Amino acid sequence: MSNNDIKSGFVAIAGAPNAGKSTLLNRMLKQKISITSRKPQTTRNRILGVAHRPGSQMVFLDTPGVHKAKKALNIKIVEEAVLAMGDADVILLLVDAADPDPESETILMEKLAEKKKPTVLAVNKIDLLKKSEAPPVLEAWSEKCPFAPVMPLSAKHGTGVEELFEAMEQILPIGPAYFPEDALTDMPERFIAAEMIREKVFRFTGSEIPYSTAVTVEDFIKEKNLIRIYAKIHVEHDSQKGILIGKKGEKLKQIGSEARKEIERMTGRKVFLKLFIRVQKNWSKDTKAMRRFGY
Repeated sequence: MSNNDIKSGFVAIAGAPNAGKSTLLNRMLKQKISITSRKPQTTRNRILGVAHRPGSQMVFLDTPGVHKAKKALNIKIVEEAVLAMGDADVILLLVDAADPDPESETILMEKLAEKKKPTVLAVNKIDLLKKSEAPPVLEAWSEKCPFAPVMPLSAKHGTGVEELFEAMEQILPIGPAYFPEDALTDMPERFIAAEMIREKVFRFTGSEIPYSTAVTVEDFIKEKNLIRIYAKIHVEHDSQKGILIGKKGEKLKQIGSEARKEIERMTGRKVFLKLFIRVQKNWSKDTKAMRRFGY
């Protein structure tokens, strides 16, 4: 089959915070490139991942969660998601069956109406519902989205993923392969390493710390059998620095150890990871600082 005979295109994964977008992307790629946590708004940037199938190539854009944003950083995050929806050939709208977010879902439906793009709707976390609860939820979404196929899904367990692929292949245009067969993402390892460090901050600290945190990789040095990474975790207040370091440095050590393991799995090489913490007052309200940190 030549490049011109395959189904190909860009698919924006859109949804409310914590709907499971990053979990779904990692599941479809069979490899982790997008960070996840149980806290909402973990994803801040548009993450690109490529799924290669016998008759198709899908370029997924994992977008930040769409919500009613007030803070400067959150407004920027939502803008990123809406832009991705406009750039895509197909929108994959992901909703949470077990814990719906009506306010964010209303915003998403308004954006869908504006974009007028082919759409597939995936109802995620269907495994958390009782068997009797699932049909009414799917029927309600079919009524809200009569223009889109509605697919039950469990991104965590992989249930319904093949059927979701097939539904998207039905509506993707015929076109070229945009990436070579061995390409998984266009994101540099340096960026993914920073994201993996930030994920561990989300996982191992309390509710207020992750949202005041940014990570920059200052040096990413590849040696023969080792990668040396020196990274800064930026916080907004001195008190947050103390929490991140933890008693006798144990919290920072835990974050670094778990991040290093993730980066080693991604790169297939041994990693030396050194973390520093820097306080930059109210960086999430400072547009210059946000740009410097990649937002």
